[in-house]
Amino acid sequence: MKIVSTKLQGLFTIEPDVHGDNRGFFMESYSSAKFAEHGVDYIFVQDNHSLSVETGVLRGLHYQLNPKAQTKLVRVAAGAIYDVAVDIRKASLTFGQWIGVILSEANKRQLLVPQGFAHGFCTLVPNTQVLYKVDEYYSPEHDRGILWNDPALGIDWPTSLPILSDKDTKHPLLKDAKINF
Repeated sequence: MKIVSTKLQGLFTIEPDVHGDNRGFFMESYSSAKFAEHGVDYIFVQDNHSLSVETGVLRGLHYQLNPKAQTKLVRVAAGAIYDVAVDIRKASLTFGQWIGVILSEANKRQLLVPQGFAHGFCTLVPNTQVLYKVDEYYSPEHDRGILWNDPALGIDWPTSLPILSDKDTKHPLLKDAKINF
């Protein structure tokens, strides 16, 4: 398993070792011991699974406020997404910066999104299934978001006409968002 740092401190891509043969493949999608070897030490408490039936479904940009902030370990079981994380830690040198990576069933790459980041993704193919672990339970009263197309962020999404939930159309801009990181 390769755990690779990104330009945003604390944000990692994970490339699992995949062992394949004529039957298919096997991989460890998570190993607390291997993560700890790289100084990544989280205790995940919940697994989430989403299905997006259409291409262009955009979910995000989501986060939870402290003390219920979440670290997420995101992977794709079927299909493909453009996965985005935005640094919303006010004291960070990279505040407001983002990265985007393609996660797919083919590349088996994962993204570790720590607390203090807003997270979202856009499906690249139909019937995409996203799995993610979190280190804190969902808390509706701490649930927040940032508008997906905030011009100050300039995220290069793979669609200009995404399929959004009603909730995701109403998030504030980063400059107006409640943030306590």
